[in-house]
Amino acid sequence: MRWSDFLQTWDGHETENRFSRVVVIGLLVVCVITSLAAWRTERSIILVPPTLTQEVEVTRSSASSEFKESWGLYMAELLGNTTPANADFLKVAIEPLLAPDIYRSVLDAMTDQIKAIKMDRVAISFTPRHVDYEAETNKVFVSGELKSQGPSSKPDIKPRTYEFIIAVKNYRPRLEFIDVYPDSPRTLDRLKAMQGQTREAQP
Repeated sequence: MRWSDFLQTWDGHETENRFSRVVVIGLLVVCVITSLAAWRTERSIILVPPTLTQEVEVTRSSASSEFKESWGLYMAELLGNTTPANADFLKVAIEPLLAPDIYRSVLDAMTDQIKAIKMDRVAISFTPRHVDYEAETNKVFVSGELKSQGPSSKPDIKPRTYEFIIAVKNYRPRLEFIDVYPDSPRTLDRLKAMQGQTREAQP
């Protein structure tokens, strides 16, 4: 019997229906597996911020080095350019970025610095020279020159480095560590070199 004649019989229709049900069930299983895979896959967002010339990639809990460097530069310029007029705004701007572990200590330190800036009427400006990301420590180093000047004093220019650890939580940057010092970036290589010099200097 030819296949076309068989399909016209009752048994042929039953066979075709059973085959169709198997195909439908198979497609349903494939759809469920695909949906679960898509749900479990972490979404990756690619951005091109106006301050950068290349793309930066951000997921729910991680980001590319370019993303962290751009945020490190933003925070260094935010913290390093302070006047009595904008000092209170800086505290409001940095507060949402702070991780819980450093939230209180950073805000307390900023409060003391803001009081001193207002009392002495000092204007501070920071000119960044280098931005570096160290993958081993997940640290961003922003180094440059800091100029401070009071109302009746000459400008005082010193080297300044802002050191950050920037994490990502729910696609948003979170500042987990900050250190500021009048020195070159304290990278792992430099710290090892300094330790070696200390050992050599010991009798």
